[in-house]
Amino acid sequence: MRSSKLGQYRRAAKVWVIIATLGTGRPMPTLYVVATPIGNLEDISLRALRVLREVKLIAAEDTRRTRILATTYDIKTPVTSYHERNKWTKLGYVLKCLEDGDVALVADAGMPGVSDTGHELVLAASERQIPVVPVPGASAVTAALAISGLDARRFTYLGFLPHRAGERRRMLESVATESGAVVVLESPHRLPASLGDILAVLGDRRLAVCRELTKVYEEVFRGKVSQAMAYFTEPKGEFTLVIEGKQARDKPEMTREVGDRLRQMHQAGMTAREAISRLSGETGLPKRQLYQAWLKLRR
Repeated sequence: MRSSKLGQYRRAAKVWVIIATLGTGRPMPTLYVVATPIGNLEDISLRALRVLREVKLIAAEDTRRTRILATTYDIKTPVTSYHERNKWTKLGYVLKCLEDGDVALVADAGMPGVSDTGHELVLAASERQIPVVPVPGASAVTAALAISGLDARRFTYLGFLPHRAGERRRMLESVATESGAVVVLESPHRLPASLGDILAVLGDRRLAVCRELTKVYEEVFRGKVSQAMAYFTEPKGEFTLVIEGKQARDKPEMTREVGDRLRQMHQAGMTAREAISRLSGETGLPKRQLYQAWLKLRR
């Protein structure tokens, strides 16, 4: 249904372009993609404040949070909701508003379109040759990378990890060999399970767990994945995780210590898949080699 609606908008793009460029000769209105604070309301740029005051409409993911920001800075611009649940029904309305004046798109925090609603509107506007202008600002991703204490020259951003364990592990496996840092977002009630899967798939790597960035209870934990699991037993708030990339090492060997660890996992009742996946991530040993060792334990 979503793809068909987007297809209808695409097919009508040429007609909209002709209509938009005829008439009065006025400058074509602009869609501004505006970053808003991720916590501390002082993290808003002067340019963003000016744009939010001057546009005809603000399309907001969370109107309540946007109105708090607007009240704080005496912004009188009308606000309409534009979020994941209503984006297809509201898309036409926002495009119609763009015929009469500039519109600002804002998320509940950070930059719209990055793990938030927005890219459909940006695409539809650009196909109509409506200028789309970014107004950058606060970002949980770059903030977490900067304070992680890890090498942030290269990184892979995964956004929120999948809810289902199998899908979550497959996503983590897709970046297991990346040498750059890996950044993920997570909610408090899924953090323990996600940390467990990170340990099982990627091994006991270093990481930074950034909680409530720029807010009153901001906290940064730096250590190993296993240490983070022991520390965050009752997590609260919003989390951004920066995980160390795969480090270069000598060719791994099947040592006595690895064999003992495998035996302990077997005696503890761990499944072959879980034990092998975890040890492979920790040691770099091929899963096939570890599976052969596991079969010997069962004889």
